[in-house]
Amino acid sequence: MAKWFKWEKSKEKELKEKELMDNNSDAAAEVELPTEQDRSEDEALIIEVSENNQSDKKQGFFDRLKSGLKKTRDSITNKIDQVLVSFGKIDEDLFEELEEVLIMSDMGIETSLEIISELRETVKRDKITDTDGVRKAIMEIISSKLEDENTELRISTNPSVIVVIGVNGVGKTTSIGKIANLLKQQGKKVVVAAADTFRAAAIDQLEIWTKRAGVQLIKHTEGADPSAVIYDAIQHCKSKDCDVLICDTAGRLHTKKNLMEELKKIFRIIQRELPDADVETLLVLDATTGQNAVSQAKTFSEVSQLTGIVLTKLDGTAKGGIVVSIKNEFNVPVKFIGVGEQMEDLQPFEPKEFVKALFDN
Repeated sequence: MAKWFKWEKSKEKELKEKELMDNNSDAAAEVELPTEQDRSEDEALIIEVSENNQSDKKQGFFDRLKSGLKKTRDSITNKIDQVLVSFGKIDEDLFEELEEVLIMSDMGIETSLEIISELRETVKRDKITDTDGVRKAIMEIISSKLEDENTELRISTNPSVIVVIGVNGVGKTTSIGKIANLLKQQGKKVVVAAADTFRAAAIDQLEIWTKRAGVQLIKHTEGADPSAVIYDAIQHCKSKDCDVLICDTAGRLHTKKNLMEELKKIFRIIQRELPDADVETLLVLDATTGQNAVSQAKTFSEVSQLTGIVLTKLDGTAKGGIVVSIKNEFNVPVKFIGVGEQMEDLQPFEPKEFVKALFDN
């Protein structure tokens, strides 16, 4: 009896499924296939949504940039505006007050003098008679100081090498992780070499960041020869057809001579093993240190040919004017800026966006 009941239920289920399939077939026959025009409209919609997402992403970073530059904006732009409001006419006293504001904002004496000198010439040449015109002229002069054709990374060879240098505590390890993440999002196969083998926990910290970025780390034990790490990483990149090798380095300025010799050795190995590779040498600087960052740039430029600056912690300082000072004094482009702790808060530097965020009230 039980078997008969199961067979009946099974038969009933089979009939219902057949009926459902027949109904679906009839319904499917009535469905109109999309025309070429429909498909084109759908594709256009997908492209539009994609472009909107990219626009939202860029706008999102501009908002973070603007927010991150608040302290700098209070230090530079707001004080410039206060000076302009307090002066009813454009004279030498106005220029001197503006010059003082720029110097106090860590733009450096030499850079500040140049900006005000160019401002005098612009006011005279363009016959500017109102403070709004002066403000616009300052904005354009600062923007011109930052403009550089080489703000993008030069990584066209396979593999290309990015050597990251800088003193301890400036955000070197986190910058490496964030750059690796950015390059991976661009479809690059990235490898990181942990060649800072002397600082305690440096390798462990870098391992955390490379895991977050989803890229491979080549490491030795603590205290190993940094050059050996670089050599092994290069061989790995060659065998695995990697796109970019990012090399961490030690940052012990208190043993300056040894540090500089170590860096020279690393560059010799890269040149020997990858003679035709694009090599970027990025100096990481902490924006909160102000003019001390300029001193660091001078020290490192003596041992290596810097190709770019990574300026971190802009969100935590009023000394963002250091961006202009470094670019103007060393003619080394700022390639990345950091305005927060999140992975996406380190982004390629865009001079016009920076100045816009700085002067946008």
